[in-house]
Amino acid sequence: APVLFKQVRIGENGESITIYKYRSMVPNAEAVLEKMMAEDPKIKEEYLTNKKLEKDPRITKVGCFLRKTSLDEFPQFFNVLIGEMSLVGPRPYLPREQADMGFYYDSIIQCKPGITGMWQTHGRSDVSFEQRCKLDDYYFKNYSIWLDFTILFKTLKSVIYKEGAV
Repeated sequence: APVLFKQVRIGENGESITIYKYRSMVPNAEAVLEKMMAEDPKIKEEYLTNKKLEKDPRITKVGCFLRKTSLDEFPQFFNVLIGEMSLVGPRPYLPREQADMGFYYDSIIQCKPGITGMWQTHGRSDVSFEQRCKLDDYYFKNYSIWLDFTILFKTLKSVIYKEGAV
């Protein structure tokens, strides 16, 4: 399987962008997720509610390490270099999540998505999907260079102390 994983996400002004990450899941993760949701109503409910699985069996051992250290995000610096993403901003949402973003969508797409942002520094894996949207909406409405510095500092601190996502 390729080392890099690419995926279409929602960028600034609702434009489609392709983000890059180091692969942290099995190669056919989307198909595996669909199969798991079809076979297990609890998994389907958890995924549809949170847009993630707490104990996701699709994550590889190497992927678990990459996520814990946030190294899986490193290739997104390419997206920053070509101007599609920013260091700090809302998370790059999946197109299928647009409807669930509700009225937050309109404010969130006013910013370039970021490698890090409010949700990564305010609970990360413990934050619900709606709370992520609220945090990204807050970022848009309260943007300042100091907010960016605070988020970058908190991100570095969590990476150094290995408080990454799982």
